[in-house]
Order: sequence, then C-alpha cells, then structure tokens
Amino acid sequence: MSIHFITDSASDMIDSSREDLSFLPLTVTFGNDSYEDGVNLSHHQFYEKLVESDTLPVTSQVTPGAFEDAYRKVVEAGDVAIVITMSSKLSGTYQSACIAAEEFPGAVHVLDSENVTLGERCLVEYGLRLKDQGMGVEEIVAELEREKKHIHVIGLLDTLEYLKKGGRISRTAALAGGLLSIKPVVTVKDGEVVLLGKARGSKQGHNLLVEQIEEAGGVDFDRPYFLGYSGLSDVLLQKYIEDSEAIWKGHADHLEIKTVGGAIGTHIGPGTVAVAFFGQERD
Repeated sequence: MSIHFITDSASDMIDSSREDLSFLPLTVTFGNDSYEDGVNLSHHQFYEKLVESDTLPVTSQVTPGAFEDAYRKVVEAGDVAIVITMSSKLSGTYQSACIAAEEFPGAVHVLDSENVTLGERCLVEYGLRLKDQGMGVEEIVAELEREKKHIHVIGLLDTLEYLKKGGRISRTAALAGGLLSIKPVVTVKDGEVVLLGKARGSKQGHNLLVEQIEEAGGVDFDRPYFLGYSGLSDVLLQKYIEDSEAIWKGHADHLEIKTVGGAIGTHIGPGTVAVAFFGQERD
C-alpha cells in the first residue's frame, strides 16, 4: 500500500511530474467558454484571456464526482489518498472532497490547507517530502495539520483594477489608488485573504514584503518555499529578488519560481509578486 496525494489546481501544481500526485482542475469560465484550469487552459493562456476580457471570469469548485472518480482509482490500486485542498473559506472544493471521501472510509484523508496558490503548494510539497522520508499516512496527516499554521503567503499587487472588478473595493478607491501608485500587500490569514497594508510604489512594497518575512522569523529554507508572479512576465518579480537579495543570498543556490494561476489570478490580476514559505517562528 502506497500513499497517493491529490490536490486541486488552485495549488498551481500543474507542472508537477510526480506519479504519486494528481491534481483536479477548477473550472474557469470566460463568457460562454469554460475551461479546465491547467488542463486545456495554461497559466499563460489564462492571462492572455484575462487582459483581453472586459469582465472577470468565473471560477467553479471541483465537484464531489470528480473527487470520487480520483479516489476510486487510488483505492482500486490498493493505495490510500491524502487530499489537500484550497482554503474552505475561499471555495467549496474542500466540502466536495469531504463529501466524496464518505464513500471510502479509512482510505481517504482530506486536509483543508487554509491557504491557496503557492501557500497550498508548500503544504503539498512538504507532504511529498515526508512520504519520501518514509513517514506513514497518519504521521504525515498529523504533521501537515500542525505545520500548516506556519505557512506564510505574501503578495504585492501591481494594480487595484481587478479588486475593483470583483467588487472588493470601490471604483473611487481604485481610481485614487491608481493615481497615487498605491500597491496593496495581501496575505492569507486563517484561510482568508486579508490586506496587510498599502504601499506607495514598488520600492515601498518590496520593503513591506521583507518586513513580513522578518516578522515570521525568516524563511525556513529546510522546507518548501516559492517565489511567484501573476501575468505574462516575471520582470517585477526579478526586480523584487534583486531588491531583497539579502534574504536569499547564502541560503538558496536556486530560487523556485512559479506562476500564479486562474484561481487567485482572477482576483489579483497580472503583475503580482508573491512569496510563500514556512516561517521559523514557533508557538
């Protein structure tokens, strides 16, 4: 009996080649056209469509039926599943995973990552590492439940336009923010996206990201961490890496850079710089 991991496409793990990991796509709908996130809609294609669209796309959760089909394949192979979903406060995907798991008692373990995108990916990658180290399923689940509280995701948004389109802020606030070059800094706290602060310009925004990393006790480089960006270019991310060189120099020979997909890209738009990591703080 082996352990098979299942996650949703909100973890942005569509590039993983591991055979013991499956991802189930959310649905992204532009007008009358629906796509499976990461299957027939790449991250690049998503942002091409996003910048051309006058209205925001709509994302739909993974269905219980999709989870049930995935679980059945695992169980019929004689294996057990660890399922890690995006935050239950951001999507009904976790609930879908739990409903489907009722048909497979003892064989499927569902975890709410209380996170999304690169933060969710950190938890999945950590679970895979624990499996590779020889941990059993119960041990892995307990460790992930405990350590997910130490994952930090911090994002610097380049524009308020998409928060305005999604009704998260008023048109007036978005216009004023654009004129003042206001760049919001957001994080995921207790499973919800919250505003940490507002920076005037990229330089101040980069400083805020660095401050947040320091408040978390710094990056735990022994566990998964990622840098990411939304949009068609990583130019803004590369500038951030240059400005925050002191954080990474001497700790990481190679920085894991990933793209942020449609599940959260719908709401933040292109040009976001994101950092996800396990903090070194302890309870």
